[in-house]
Amino acid sequence: MDNENQNGSPEEQSLQGEHEIRVNKVKELRDLGVEPWPYREKVTATCKQVIDEFSDDQEKSYAVAGRVLTMRMHGKAGFCTIQDRSGRLQIYVRKDMVGDESFDFFKNYVDLGDYVWFSGKSFKTKTGEVTVKAEELRLLSKCLYPLPEKFHGLADIEIKYRQRYLDLISSPESAEKFKKRSKMITAMRRYLDDHDFLEVETPMLHPIPGGAAARPFITRHNALDSDFYLRIAPELYLKRLVVGGLERVYEINRSFRNEGVSTRHNPEFTMLEYYMAHEDYVFAMDFLEALLKHVVEKTCESMVVQFGELQIDFSKPFDRLSMKDSVLKYGAYKEDDLSAENIDKILAEKNIKIDNKNASWGHKLAVLFDEMVESNLIHPTFITDFPVEISPLAKRTPDDPTVTSRFELFVAGMELANGFNELNDPFDQADRFKKQAEAKAAGDVEAHHYDEDYVLSLEYALPPTVGVGVGIDRLTMLLTDTTSIKDVILFPTLKKKK
Repeated sequence: MDNENQNGSPEEQSLQGEHEIRVNKVKELRDLGVEPWPYREKVTATCKQVIDEFSDDQEKSYAVAGRVLTMRMHGKAGFCTIQDRSGRLQIYVRKDMVGDESFDFFKNYVDLGDYVWFSGKSFKTKTGEVTVKAEELRLLSKCLYPLPEKFHGLADIEIKYRQRYLDLISSPESAEKFKKRSKMITAMRRYLDDHDFLEVETPMLHPIPGGAAARPFITRHNALDSDFYLRIAPELYLKRLVVGGLERVYEINRSFRNEGVSTRHNPEFTMLEYYMAHEDYVFAMDFLEALLKHVVEKTCESMVVQFGELQIDFSKPFDRLSMKDSVLKYGAYKEDDLSAENIDKILAEKNIKIDNKNASWGHKLAVLFDEMVESNLIHPTFITDFPVEISPLAKRTPDDPTVTSRFELFVAGMELANGFNELNDPFDQADRFKKQAEAKAAGDVEAHHYDEDYVLSLEYALPPTVGVGVGIDRLTMLLTDTTSIKDVILFPTLKKKK
């Protein structure tokens, strides 16, 4: 076995070498009576505050702290840049200002990545940069590894996701994405709160998985000697609350689906779900459109959002199209082409295979939509009137019982939201659960279980209600011009490290 395989790559060897140097500095500091990780020092301002408050007419004193990102020493003086939660600030360290001991300590024992506290007055350099002239300095926390410079290549992408803290330290752009995500969620909360919604929390451990068609994660509760399921959606619990009289509720929730990982799917994801009694899916589309316009206005610089090469104009009215009409439009078909007799011909012509030999016309229409329409929906578009076979929790449309009062919102070819009039007929719901249970017994791992307790809740009367679910991760992707869901989830699901 060669030396590189024994000791790692040259990069890993360099990293370990620097680590050893810094560990030795810790030992030296402790021999000198200096604690490398002291209790704290009082901080009076952020980096941004120092810059924003600067005035040529008035000297102000500050105590600031941050991670050292750069150091440039020249004889008896030098500059460093620190970073805190608000941004970056330049610090000027001069020997005759901080004293011989502190200056030598700074030169010999402070490394890039360390957290350091400085106190002093602000001034502006000849190049116009607001700077703090240090009068005192203290080490707050010793960093034992060198910081990464920038991420490039597959190996660094792996570090980016596994050690997100390094990504946030070294990439202001990445940090801004997560700040925007937080602002986005805050804007949603305020909008819903202002419209008389109550934020609630529902269980993440379910005795029966439900609320969406997906394969669940299974876990074991030892004390109860029972299997439980990580929730795939909070829907059935939120509707129980509407039965209980909480007529407008919402939850920003973590949900889990035991499915593949891709640029648009993570097994653990965030949803906003909200329910309104005495409204319908038409009102819900209007409400969701207004909600999203509000979010874009509060979190983006413009109502026109750049996503790759696309420009999405949220100021314009959203389009609305039934599922059937969308297939007719984008497939350039006539009405008769989608008849029960002809739809199989289209599937054959497109070489689209359906595993279920007994698939209904509604299932076939949905497959055509997925294959032919979805990627074409760039401008925000509501697709409505979903077949009842693929909508086990949605209420049938009064004038056509083969479809449901349901919509999905698509933007830039991605599904962002799903909503429908909630099925509140306990007999119809029980019958659909039975059909789902039969499908599960036949091998459909994503089919719903029969939820007897939920049917019982409907027997106590769920008022006419509409519910909506919005994918927070995908919306964040859209508003931050990000093509991979892993870049908008702080700690995405990854394979175990070998």
